[in-house]
Amino acid sequence: MSDFPKIKPMGERGILIEFEPEISERLLEKLLFYKNKLEELYTEVNVEIINTYNSLLISYMFSIENLYDEVSAVKELLSEAKIGKINNRQIFRLPVCYDEEFGWDLELIAEEKNLSKEEIIKLHTRPFYTVYFTGFLPGFLYLGGLDEKLQISRKNQPRMKIEKGAVGIGENQTGIYPKSSPGGWQILGNCPVQLFNKNNDPPCEISAGDKVKFYSVSKAELKEISAQVSEGNFQLKKENYEG
Repeated sequence: MSDFPKIKPMGERGILIEFEPEISERLLEKLLFYKNKLEELYTEVNVEIINTYNSLLISYMFSIENLYDEVSAVKELLSEAKIGKINNRQIFRLPVCYDEEFGWDLELIAEEKNLSKEEIIKLHTRPFYTVYFTGFLPGFLYLGGLDEKLQISRKNQPRMKIEKGAVGIGENQTGIYPKSSPGGWQILGNCPVQLFNKNNDPPCEISAGDKVKFYSVSKAELKEISAQVSEGNFQLKKENYEG
């Protein structure tokens, strides 16, 4: 197969599986399918399998005794696997307040892209974004599908502190900061939903392959939702996704 992935060791505790260099839902389907197969293979082994846009990393919690045999086993599994449909995916609908108090860069985006703030909100809430993977921060969702009219470069000088829940855009992606941290994305709103909780299983309910759709809320609605989240009473809007 010309598009069969490259499989190679990563030190003494890892195996890297590299696919074609692209960002697409087609490749994501393949990545997640192989990831599921590998998780079945390693059911009784202490490993972590992480996906990015075009690779899988099998990270072992111990040194691999026979690296050649382990790489061969992975190659054999992937060569025999028949790509199938990924089930149990969901659409999550997340509230965002685009008030100027939270949309620190709305004015900048409006000026650079020659759009009104209302148009920015409409363009940002229209797509069903694809969750490609989580990373950077625990619970940080890398979302693909940003409208071309909103695509904008990240800041040359990152801010020292971005508030928890800040919704930003950078290049062709959008995302939500699950906790306060430095960051260089252009900020256009705030989402009060808690995306990561280490006490939950899993800690992040939204995972690769799922869809996210934003909807606009007022400051009063944001305050009400924030209170519900703090009290543990907020019900995340979600539904099954048949893609």
